[in-house]
Amino acid sequence: MINHTDSLSSEAISELQGTCSVVGDKSISHRSLMLSSIAEGTTRISGILQSTDVHSTLNAMRDLGVRISIVEDDVVEVIGVGMHGLKEPVRPLDLGNAGTGVRLLMGLVAGHNITATFTGDESLSSRPMRRITEPLSQMGIQVNYNGNGLLPVTVTGRSSPLPIRYNSPVASAQMKSAVLLAGLNARGVTSVIEPTKSRDHTERMLQHFGVEVNTQTNLDGSYIASVTGGVTLQANDIIVPRDPSSAAFLIVAGLITKNSQLLLPTIGMSPERIGLITTLREMGGRIEISNQREVGGEQVADIKVSSSQLKGIVIPSDRAPSMIDEYPILCIAAAMATGPSLMENIGELRHKEADRIAIMAKGLRLAGVTVDETETSMRVYGANTEKGDAYIKGGFNISSEHDHRIAMSFLTLGFVSGDRIIVDGVSTIETSFPGFVELMNKHGARISPINLA
Repeated sequence: MINHTDSLSSEAISELQGTCSVVGDKSISHRSLMLSSIAEGTTRISGILQSTDVHSTLNAMRDLGVRISIVEDDVVEVIGVGMHGLKEPVRPLDLGNAGTGVRLLMGLVAGHNITATFTGDESLSSRPMRRITEPLSQMGIQVNYNGNGLLPVTVTGRSSPLPIRYNSPVASAQMKSAVLLAGLNARGVTSVIEPTKSRDHTERMLQHFGVEVNTQTNLDGSYIASVTGGVTLQANDIIVPRDPSSAAFLIVAGLITKNSQLLLPTIGMSPERIGLITTLREMGGRIEISNQREVGGEQVADIKVSSSQLKGIVIPSDRAPSMIDEYPILCIAAAMATGPSLMENIGELRHKEADRIAIMAKGLRLAGVTVDETETSMRVYGANTEKGDAYIKGGFNISSEHDHRIAMSFLTLGFVSGDRIIVDGVSTIETSFPGFVELMNKHGARISPINLA
């Protein structure tokens, strides 16, 4: 393991080659810990992501009285406490930087007669929580915070929340999941209606544990997910697929770096998670998908990526929910394309770990790339011309503002830059993709620590 400082440099390389074992899916890892904790019996979770974020959720579940044992590096066993078995924590639940962890846990706690205070690091404490707490309040859950909708938040749950039919203004898997988890103990049917379908890992995993989940996609594209309270979850072992959001960095790196060919086995292929792959293929990316199969209720496949000449496109705005976490690395692909790429309906990016639109635009401009931005859109003008190669000048420092996806995106851009790119605030890469630097360097990258002392 590289013991780097909080800054890394990335330099131009000649190729990327090999078979890459990407880390386990973060979204599914969080959910597997939570749902196995309220199941009856012992669940063995294999392939779990060993990241800071997931360990924050694991420790929070332990604080809620759940026995969790780490059996091997990526295997844990969870002894479920049943639907009403969570205990009131004696200290605040510190979720660090885990946005998924804190928001889903609020829903889980809401269905129990306990009180828990949720805290996080500086980044997480700046992120809005009202999207979660407002529907929970409608379910009769007492929510207390400092008036600005930010952490710390104290949730006092009830053993029988009120069932609701909640019309969400946005497609949000975190909000939907929180409400459905609270609804597991409600007396009646709890439904969430989304304008478009967000990722459905919670629905799939609930079914994996024996819960009946009713779903419906309407003619207008809206989506409804419903659960009936009073259910019992039965322990059921889980194999976590490899994370498509982490794979995104290797996919784009393989496309934009000359003489490259990468194979990424067992990548999660949920239809709500592959918007980036669809987009990159439309841009001319040579991406082959093979060996499609199902693992633990989730679709997976092997992905082969080869160097490609990309072209700018207009990304359909209704695709945004399926790739919202991938827009930073998509910006890197767009920078290496011919012509402009328009990304709309991405205002949510301004409310992630950092303002991803502003920081990506700033860094790309430092690299010599033209970018237009509005509150909810970006247009990236590809640096490639019809007659020659793209030129990314490099030779600059950019702060990721401790956003892991921004950090990995600009490190990837360094592979094709005229001069090295230095990225500050990289320690949070460990929250989602531990071993990113080592894996990239193993296959041909030149990422190295910067000693600023």
